[in-house]
Amino acid sequence: MTANDKTPDITPCTDIEFGSYPSLQGRTILVTGGGSGIGASIVTRFAALGARVAFIDIDEEASHTLIKSIEKTNVDYSPLFRGVDIKNLDKLTSAIKELETEIGSFQVLVNNAANDTRHSIEDVTPETWRDALSVNLDHQFFAVQAVIKGMKKAGGGSIINMGSMSWRIGLDQLSAYVTAKSAIEGLTNGLARELGPDNIRVNCITPGFIKTERQVKLWLTPELEKIIYDGQCLKELIEPEYVANLVAFLASDDSRMCTSSVFAVNGGWI
Repeated sequence: MTANDKTPDITPCTDIEFGSYPSLQGRTILVTGGGSGIGASIVTRFAALGARVAFIDIDEEASHTLIKSIEKTNVDYSPLFRGVDIKNLDKLTSAIKELETEIGSFQVLVNNAANDTRHSIEDVTPETWRDALSVNLDHQFFAVQAVIKGMKKAGGGSIINMGSMSWRIGLDQLSAYVTAKSAIEGLTNGLARELGPDNIRVNCITPGFIKTERQVKLWLTPELEKIIYDGQCLKELIEPEYVANLVAFLASDDSRMCTSSVFAVNGGWI
């Protein structure tokens, strides 16, 4: 497909049979930002693999729609949901504790929530700067802080932080966002070192341009599509399912010796 062709649709990869991970059967998993986009694909993937998954999101309507869609597939466990603004750290940690009382201590945490709204340098204020770091960085640390006690009691776990390749290629109009996303890699390595003795693994995933409904609607133009295809080795827009597949691997026992690492899903852009 070239930049002159029509904008691609966002139909999921329904014609491909993905792998399964028996170790995820019944595993307790928390996903932030799980109501739509990449997060919804992650929640859907875990549910299909027989995990007991809970998720947090600010969009209650999208989240309830997702749950109904998943329940129609006759999964072993229906996902649990809490509507929370992750910038409110007290409410975030309270929601995590509530979910733990229902589902048990979390063995996997996926720090997925983020917001990549564009912003020019001139328009950034101290308040909007702080807001961007709060929604893209702060909650990752405090979600980890909230789950590690239970993980330690369970004998270990897996934490997966969602970064981005955006700061590596220097995308413009995202100065606060790329600052937060670059910091996530440092956070990942620091946490991995500190939590390793407790058998808790910490890894980071850096997606490229992922063909979610939001990205297609707000940002995908013929000009951007050409930039993507020129940059990627693989000439195909990336479905969110492929990020979810890597998340599932890192959550499973198949990745037992993977920690303090960064895994890219970007079609070979970098």
